[in-house]
Amino acid sequence: MNIQRSYGSHDTGTLYLVPTPIGNLEDMTFRSVKTLQAADLIASEDTRNTQKLLNHFEIKVPQKSFHEHNYRERIPELLALLKEGQTIAQVSDAGMPSISDPGQELVAACIAENIPVVSLPGATAGMTALIASGLAPQPFYFYGFLQRKKSQQKKELEQLKNQTSTMIFYESPHRVKETLKNAEQVLEDRQVVICRELTKLYEEYIRGSMQEVIDYLAEHPLKGECCLLIAGASEVVEEEIPEGSLKEQVEHLIATGLSSKEAIKEVAKRNQLKKQEVYKEFHEL
Repeated sequence: MNIQRSYGSHDTGTLYLVPTPIGNLEDMTFRSVKTLQAADLIASEDTRNTQKLLNHFEIKVPQKSFHEHNYRERIPELLALLKEGQTIAQVSDAGMPSISDPGQELVAACIAENIPVVSLPGATAGMTALIASGLAPQPFYFYGFLQRKKSQQKKELEQLKNQTSTMIFYESPHRVKETLKNAEQVLEDRQVVICRELTKLYEEYIRGSMQEVIDYLAEHPLKGECCLLIAGASEVVEEEIPEGSLKEQVEHLIATGLSSKEAIKEVAKRNQLKKQEVYKEFHEL
């Protein structure tokens, strides 16, 4: 168990997770600027990209690269500095650290060492796109990037077909059309929204059925980062549960996209048992 009181006296430094603009520099918060100014070191996904941001706000703090290719060697270095009492601000190229970007491993390492981790609120593409999409804003299911290979992607989508929440994906403009084609084959035709170049001059929302949007993309290739939102299932297709133990039945439903709580409830219903009985067998209590 870990209880963190973020502010006050600590024996170590603090790791600050600082959001950066997803396009428009005016979306940088006053607090984020002040936090970067006060930091001893900035851990950046791409130091060249972050330097442009620092130059714009006249922030003169040294950087150290921290990305998916070097995080294993960097984490011990950053932990040592934090234990010495230094303040470190971690940033990704755009938006919130750890959301489809580096950061989670460093956060987990700091928590394990009882080093305070403070998250600052700020821009994030998924939420920005969702509230203007026109699709149901809650509940929503943030997925991030799907696999690139067609077979793997369709397998992921198959597991999401019974998801009733609005689903949020990040996708490359070069792959979004093929992703939509795969989604249509697995999920059938639903309402979708593509948000392109969020907060930038050429920001664009493309709303319609999957087929309408696929047809549009055939004539209008996209540029810029995309956020893809897909409406949730209007009705859940009841899955056949193979014979087996209660634990195996629950695991089968989880593989189709249900949460463990939903799967336990469904298995209990179909077997005319109390949820507690299924819960205990699933968790081997």
